[in-house]
Amino acid sequence: MGMQDHFDLIADAELRHLEKSLADYDPDELEVELSQGVLTLTLADDAKIIINSHHAAGEIWMAAFRQAWHFGPKEDAGRVEWRTSKDELRSTLSRLLSEKLAREITL
Repeated sequence: MGMQDHFDLIADAELRHLEKSLADYDPDELEVELSQGVLTLTLADDAKIIINSHHAAGEIWMAAFRQAWHFGPKEDAGRVEWRTSKDELRSTLSRLLSEKLAREITL
């Protein structure tokens, strides 16, 4: 199995985890769609958060509210964390959603 195959596996697993974690929200409040490596979250005000697996860069990219992050995989004991130098994907997304939905969201 090559590095790219491995990347696709861990990136897809992360996107599916996020999709599953957010699937139970009221679609009027947060609509969640995962298609071909792109996770699109649409909020009630039509603001979007786009999270996609960027195969060539070996990163997961997130764009939200005129900001962008490129998270790279850090593997430790079989667990993968997606990080920039200072942010982590799940906690950053949790913070963005918490601010938008005005309540504590934890992923």
